[in-house]
Amino acid sequence: MRRRMRTLLFVISVYFCCGFLFSVDNQAHKNQQAPQQVADQSNKPNPAGGTSVQQVSGEALYQKYCARCHDMVSPRVPPREALMQMSASRILRSMDFGSMMTVAYTLRRNEREALAAYLGKANGEKAPLPKAYCADRRVRIAERAPRQQWNGWSPTAANTRYQPGEVAHLTVDQAAHLKLKWAFGFEGDITAFAQPTILGGNLFVGSAGGVVHALSADTGCIRWAFQANGPVRSAILAVPSGNQLSLLFGDQNGWFYSLNAETGRLRWKRKVENHEATRLTGAPVAYRDMVFIPVASWEETRANNPDYQCCTSRGSIVALRVRDGSLVWKTYTVDAPKGTGSNKVGTPQWGPSGAGIWSAPTLDPERNLLYVTTGNNYSLPATNTSDAVLAFHLATGRMVWARQLRPGDAFNSSCGRGGPNCPKENGPDHDFGSSAMLVRLADGRSLLVAGQKSGMVYALDPNQEGAIVWQTRVGRGGSIGGVQWGMATDGQQVYAAVSDVVTIPKMNRDQFDARPFNPSPRAGGGLTALRLNDGGKVWYAAAPSICDSKPGCSPAQSAAVTAIPGVVFSGSLDGHLRAFAAEDGRLLWDYDTARDYETVNGVKGRGGSLDGPGVVIVGGMVFVNSGYARFGGMPGNVLLAFAADKSL
Repeated sequence: MRRRMRTLLFVISVYFCCGFLFSVDNQAHKNQQAPQQVADQSNKPNPAGGTSVQQVSGEALYQKYCARCHDMVSPRVPPREALMQMSASRILRSMDFGSMMTVAYTLRRNEREALAAYLGKANGEKAPLPKAYCADRRVRIAERAPRQQWNGWSPTAANTRYQPGEVAHLTVDQAAHLKLKWAFGFEGDITAFAQPTILGGNLFVGSAGGVVHALSADTGCIRWAFQANGPVRSAILAVPSGNQLSLLFGDQNGWFYSLNAETGRLRWKRKVENHEATRLTGAPVAYRDMVFIPVASWEETRANNPDYQCCTSRGSIVALRVRDGSLVWKTYTVDAPKGTGSNKVGTPQWGPSGAGIWSAPTLDPERNLLYVTTGNNYSLPATNTSDAVLAFHLATGRMVWARQLRPGDAFNSSCGRGGPNCPKENGPDHDFGSSAMLVRLADGRSLLVAGQKSGMVYALDPNQEGAIVWQTRVGRGGSIGGVQWGMATDGQQVYAAVSDVVTIPKMNRDQFDARPFNPSPRAGGGLTALRLNDGGKVWYAAAPSICDSKPGCSPAQSAAVTAIPGVVFSGSLDGHLRAFAAEDGRLLWDYDTARDYETVNGVKGRGGSLDGPGVVIVGGMVFVNSGYARFGGMPGNVLLAFAADKSL
């Protein structure tokens, strides 16, 4: 296993070579994107937003961006002949969200597909081992399912990430003595970032390789698998569809799917946005016969290329019919982009853009509203709907109100390098990556509670167009700081973990490693409990400093928080999953997930950083994915299941 991990890290560092070449090549492909999708050959924007995808040459792309690494003679670089022994699907997967993702962020989808087809074999991936499958492969949704489930991003569409005791079946004493029950490995992946859904003893989870698995929650054996068009980070939502259940989710290439929960067969799929860089990260929510889909984008990273026409993608919320995927309504978060001039190398510029929706929407049927939180603008002009909480009418999609909490936040990835596509505001990139939580207080009032990358937590009044009721700072904040992916509340307190990653430059940087920094092993993290009624601090649990010189280790607590009665769970980039006492923040349990595992499906497994989704708790079991290779974190490819000691 150690030999395998050394090989994996070697491959990662070599693939970063091409990323380094991207950063110094200022003449990257000029026929980039026009408003709303891919540019035509003349690079003229299409006012309607749609465009035809131009044919590209995989060989030409390889010669321009990869040959200088893979055609050179070096013991550190796998030659082209070695790459050509891999399957095209594996190469594409590595570019989508694997070891080559640093390179591929600047490539359009059709360019990645052309490169994969040129280099790789047409045959697909190997099938799971026979022993990985359940003896009984049927998925049965028992009548108890509604009472024993975690469905979607949160147990309820209020997004409080709180599992009540009658469903969690996990006491404070049991939480302090959890034991690993099984581990499941995602073949070929270096990131495990999809939160599982549990329904009646069945577990449904996506993967960076785009495979959606139906597993036994008790044992981890496979019941069925489905291959999506792109990486599946979105939590999966199960909804009734006739006399059956449909599984609804999106992928990182903008496709949205409906599967038969019992068989895994495709019912329908839709491309919810024409823009080439569309990305579906947040989980959907459903109400009556509609499913609501948050839309974000990869375009913030496309802007690293100085010849890219930045920027034209727009966040949106899309409502589809559950039964057939037909469009009910669609509302953008910013107006259609227009030409705004050129950058200093002469590339046309566009705006407004951005304000993507990265997280699950929050339902409020009482007020007939749907709430979302938004990201930053990517280009000028900055809008009043970025870094904001927005309210939409459920039936029509009309924006009812907007409460902006950080104005003027125009930022894209080129700002970190001082690139010509960076808007003059240059951030601070303090947008929202987590959902707002809708909570009803004991006195009958309702609050919308939202955590921001700035390190601030806000409570808003939904009856007063989001007027601020209280605001409390829980972290220093930053572009990868503050509250990243989600808080939790038990109705009395709000539990907010912060990232606050501190990056340190690399000394004597290797030419084959394009990453400009490492995360500090001693800075970041911390968990704060706030009183829900007034935002006052109840307790603070500092992040343990345990990293030393461990590569990619950081105490930052970026992952979403989960709460049950008496216990709060928080994951960290150091690979540790910890349980804290809700009463006073004392540490109850600590498990280091960053190690090798013998998996139930026979895949070589390794844990890494915990980031993105939080833990899921149902029926005395705790489920979490381990491995997150972005931002210098530790790679990994496992889903872990812990079980309580029933005797306690």
